[in-house]
Amino acid sequence: MTASRLILVGHVAGGFGVKGEVKITAYTADPLALTAYGPLLRADGSHGLTLTQTRATKDGIVGRAKEIATKEEADGLRNLKLYVPREAFPQPDEDEFYLADLIGVEARDPDGVVLGTVKAVQNFGADDMLEIAPTAGGPTWFLPFTRACVPDLHLSDGWLLAVRPDEIGEREPD
Repeated sequence: MTASRLILVGHVAGGFGVKGEVKITAYTADPLALTAYGPLLRADGSHGLTLTQTRATKDGIVGRAKEIATKEEADGLRNLKLYVPREAFPQPDEDEFYLADLIGVEARDPDGVVLGTVKAVQNFGADDMLEIAPTAGGPTWFLPFTRACVPDLHLSDGWLLAVRPDEIGEREPD
């Protein structure tokens, strides 16, 4: 299993209580969905945790895992990042996609020139931003993930149309 096909879904926040329960901060819309994915993996694709009982909290879940018997073992896994294979997610509806599916897609300008590849999707608090690794090398740059800056997605063909914010005013109206 390659790390590029793994999706980060949460991390171990530490032990909970004195009976070996573990607290996990979830990055999923429904924290209890972590139990439906099967074994949670480490970044290298190796086995991480198998959740057996869980309950929701305000920012994740608390529960038991096969691999943890004591509070000390749970605390020892603090900050362990947990992943699932992309294939474990349900197929999105037509005209929908997962943000993770944007990673690796080419960013092309309106003339079809490849500007780079989507390295990551970041969110610094306002809106999602595409982090673009330039084809010619150099530092990555960010593109707001808005209809104005990314008017066309061609995920099945592996590319998206990228219009830099300073070029939006230069485009003719659609």
